[in-house]
Amino acid sequence: MKDREESVLGLFPDAMRPGWKNVACQGNTLREIRLRAQRPILVYLKDGEWFLDSRGRLTRESGQGRVSSVEEIHSILKHICRGSFYAYEEEMGNGYVSADGGIRVGLAGEAVRDPDGRVKNLRYISGLNIRMSHEVKGVALGLLPYLYRDGRFLNALIVSPPGCGKTTLLRDIIRLASDGNDLAGGQTVGVVDERSEIAGCHRGVPQNDVGMRTDVLDNCPKVQGMRMLLRSMSPQIMAVDELGTGEDVKALEQVVKCGCAILATLHAGSYEDVCRKPFMRPVLEEQVFCRFLILGRKDGRFFVSQIRDGRGAILGENL
Repeated sequence: MKDREESVLGLFPDAMRPGWKNVACQGNTLREIRLRAQRPILVYLKDGEWFLDSRGRLTRESGQGRVSSVEEIHSILKHICRGSFYAYEEEMGNGYVSADGGIRVGLAGEAVRDPDGRVKNLRYISGLNIRMSHEVKGVALGLLPYLYRDGRFLNALIVSPPGCGKTTLLRDIIRLASDGNDLAGGQTVGVVDERSEIAGCHRGVPQNDVGMRTDVLDNCPKVQGMRMLLRSMSPQIMAVDELGTGEDVKALEQVVKCGCAILATLHAGSYEDVCRKPFMRPVLEEQVFCRFLILGRKDGRFFVSQIRDGRGAILGENL
């Protein structure tokens, strides 16, 4: 709890910290802090949305919420970037910067494009979305019997709508596979962390526990990262978040051909939704995935609504 408090306070310049002390004290119930220029500051806890008033207290009344300024947002971002926006230019071009403690700060502002039309940076930053990384160790323990066969990790896809805990579950499966568990010894895991959400790396070092045998490529595109890890780190399991294109799927097929197991996630509401995605057809037809973990959410907590095999048969429900 103390480490989380220090990490949150560390996001703000010294002079601002007294006004954020109460927010930082919320510990693991803290989900997000959103600052928008000339708009009230919003704080999202486990129990929902709150406003931050001028005395640093949390309130449900929007009229009592303190309004953030462009200058405040700029000062916070400059502090997070250690005074050098240039050093974080590439990350900012992807719409976020990574901070200590596995915290990711999303950015909103004006896009700066190169001659090819690609976004290379952001300027006139007008919004920050400070997202906390949450580890729930042991959340995947009950699923392990579905993920192994005779000590071998089975290719698995976590299917989830937004906000149902897919990255939290993914992270814990990675940790358990890497450190070893009752069903198998520890295995080398390669993680392509395209958005710095899985390992929560800061300056290349994972801030989240992803296991002792895990190698992370941070802030790296999935397709390129999978190929790099195959060539350089010889993973036994490859883990990636949020499949979304045919190129992602082709890279996965290459990983499987090299004898490496796959652990991935996908945004979808059901197994049927997965089947309706055109880019998923090749891996579905070839039954590349042996397990589909379908997530849902109830009373603020995620649960596994279904586990299916490679043919789509239901193996378990409401776990």
